[in-house]
Amino acid sequence: MLEYNQIRERKYIVLDGDPYEVISSHVFRKQQRKPINNVKIKHMVSGRVTERSFGSSEKAEEADVTIKKIKYLYSKIRGGGHAGEYWFSAENDPSDRFTLPETMVEETITFTKQNDLVEALVFNEEVIGLRTPLTVTLKVTEAEPAVKGNTATGANKRVTMETGLILNTPLFINEGDVLKINTVKREYIERA
Repeated sequence: MLEYNQIRERKYIVLDGDPYEVISSHVFRKQQRKPINNVKIKHMVSGRVTERSFGSSEKAEEADVTIKKIKYLYSKIRGGGHAGEYWFSAENDPSDRFTLPETMVEETITFTKQNDLVEALVFNEEVIGLRTPLTVTLKVTEAEPAVKGNTATGANKRVTMETGLILNTPLFINEGDVLKINTVKREYIERA
């Protein structure tokens, strides 16, 4: 059991039998009252984000979420250009294939190339989500030409990465460059 002040970012808790990931937490105290921890939590299956307050006498059960490596194989395109199915396999067994819904993979898949290993979050022997790494390295497949002009304020241009992700980068980035990307802010960090 976690005390109210131990419920922090990137922890997993169980509420009403369902797993949640803590996105943010803030412990505060109003004048002479007891401290409260306001947390923003994300339901691990549906993806719904809610806010909840934990008083100093409340506790939460820590979810037994394990991490398992799986390999991203490919996505099947449905009508409208959206991927209908995302296929994965066990890390060392390509014959053990399974699909995950778009709602579960949409945050991570934009940073994942085919045949990359990703971390799957497993709760009660079932995959409930994917963990996105803080940084990834991807290759630029399309880059707009650099336009001369007012660069006093730090000009940017749009580039497309090998996974289809579109980023704003400095003007000196060209097609074929490999970039390090912050996945939380979805922005360019540096050349890799």
